[in-house]
Amino acid sequence: MTFDTISRAQLAIAAAVLAIAAGGLGYGLASWRHEDPPAATPGERKILYWYDPMVPSQHFDKPGKSPFMDMELVPKYADEAASGEAGVSIDPARAQSLGLRIAEARTGTLGSALTATGTIEFNERDVAIVQARTGGFVQRVYALAPGDVIGKGAPLADILVPEWAGAQTEYLAVRRIGDAGLSRAARQRLLLLGMPSGTVAAVERSGRPHTVTTISTPTGGTIKTLGVRAGMTVTSGQTLAEINGLGTVWLNAAVPEAMAGKLRPGEGVTATLAAYPGKRFTGRVAAILPSVAAESRTLTVRIELPNRGGRLRPGMFASVDIGGTARTALLVPSEAVIRTGKRTLVMLALPQGRYRPAEVQTGAEAGGQTEILAGLAAGEKIVASGQFLIDSEASLSGIEARPIAATPSAPQAETSRQGVYRTNGRIESLAGDRITLSHEPVPALKWPAMTMTFRLSAPALARGFKKGDRVVFSFDQAAEGPVVRTLTREAAR
Repeated sequence: MTFDTISRAQLAIAAAVLAIAAGGLGYGLASWRHEDPPAATPGERKILYWYDPMVPSQHFDKPGKSPFMDMELVPKYADEAASGEAGVSIDPARAQSLGLRIAEARTGTLGSALTATGTIEFNERDVAIVQARTGGFVQRVYALAPGDVIGKGAPLADILVPEWAGAQTEYLAVRRIGDAGLSRAARQRLLLLGMPSGTVAAVERSGRPHTVTTISTPTGGTIKTLGVRAGMTVTSGQTLAEINGLGTVWLNAAVPEAMAGKLRPGEGVTATLAAYPGKRFTGRVAAILPSVAAESRTLTVRIELPNRGGRLRPGMFASVDIGGTARTALLVPSEAVIRTGKRTLVMLALPQGRYRPAEVQTGAEAGGQTEILAGLAAGEKIVASGQFLIDSEASLSGIEARPIAATPSAPQAETSRQGVYRTNGRIESLAGDRITLSHEPVPALKWPAMTMTFRLSAPALARGFKKGDRVVFSFDQAAEGPVVRTLTREAAR
C-alpha cells in the first residue's frame, strides 16, 4: 500500500467521523430548540400576556415599560380568564398607581331636586322715578350721588319756580276777600300748577308767596341715576332721579334647559352666599323667563328674596336649591356614575381586587350626591375615581354588567336584609306582618305611585311606627310578593 493510498483512507475515515459527529450535534440542537418550555411550578400563576391598562387591547409577550404611558405593563393571568366570577382583577399596587378611590353606597339625606347658581340683582318692579312737576331753576342740590342708599323722603334738590309767585299772590288776595268759593278755586289752581300741598299750606300759614320747592324721594332705596345739578334749568316732567328699592331683590339663577319641566312659579327656594357662611335665605320662584341662552343652553329663573337690613347686594354670587325638600335616599358620589347614553352604570369593587360594572337606576342629584333608585344596595362598595379605565377593560374582556334586577354580589343574607328597590311612602295601616303603604313611583319596576300591601320580613320592623308616618323603605320581589326589608322614618320636611 502506497503512502497516497494510506492518506486517502485516513481522510475518508476522518470525514466519516466528522459526519457522524455533525449529525449528532444537529440532532442535539434540533432537540434543544423544539423542547417545550418548563411548566409553571406548583402555586405559580400562569401569565398569558402583558398589557397597558390605559390601552388594554394591545398585548405584549414580555414585561417592561409601556410604549404608550410612563408605567409598567400589567400581567394578565390565566386564572383571571378562567375564574367563574365575572369581573376585572387588578393588583392592589396597580390600583393604587391608577388612583382608584373606593366609596360606599350609603343611606343619607338628599337635598332639593335642583341646585343652580345665580347672582343678586335689583328688583326692577320696585323702582321710583322722581320728576319735576313744573319748570324752574335748581338753586341747591344735596350731597348725593348714584349708588347712595337713602331713606323715604330724603331731599334731592331745591328748585325756584318764578311763575308760582303770581298765582300765590292772587290766592292770598282772594283769601283776604273772604269769598269761600273763590278761595277754593284759587287753591285748586295752585295744586294744578304742580305745587305740593305742603307748599300751599305754608303759603296759607305765612301769608306770603313761597317760590322755592324741595324735591324729595317718594321711597327709600339706592340712587340708580341722578340727573340734577346746581344752576341747571329743569322743565315740567323732566326726570331728576331714579330710585330702586332694596326691600326685596331678585336672584337670577341659570338652570339647564333639561330641568325646565321641573320648575314651577311659586316654588320655595333656599339660597346660600359666600358673604354669609352658614346663613340660608329663603324665597320663592317669581318667574321663569321665556328665553334660553343659546351659548350655555340655560334659562333664567327669577327668584324673589326678602332683603332685611339690606344685606343682599346686587352682584353677589349665590347657590340656590330650587324645589323639593330634604329627604332620605340611597346615595353615591355623582362622580362614580357612568352614563353611556343608553344606560347608567357604577363600577362595583368586589372582594380580592375584582371589579364589575352594575347597571343602576338613578334619581335626583344634589350636592355632589346622586340618588340610586334601584340596582345597588346600601353598603356595597363602588369605584368613585378611575372607574372609566376599569369599564373600558371590562368591555374589552366581554364582562356583562350586573342587571338591575339581579341579586347584588354581596352575601345573600346582607342582600335580603337591605332589599333591592327603594322608595318613599306613607303608612296607611299595620296588621301583623303586613303593612299597607301609599308609596311614590318605582321607576325600575315601572310602578306608578299607588297604595298596596307589603309583607314585612320581620314584624319587628314596624315597631314604633303608626298610621300616617312618612317612611323610606326598601323591598324585593319574592315568590309570595313584595317583601319590605328595611323601614326608616323619612327626614323631616
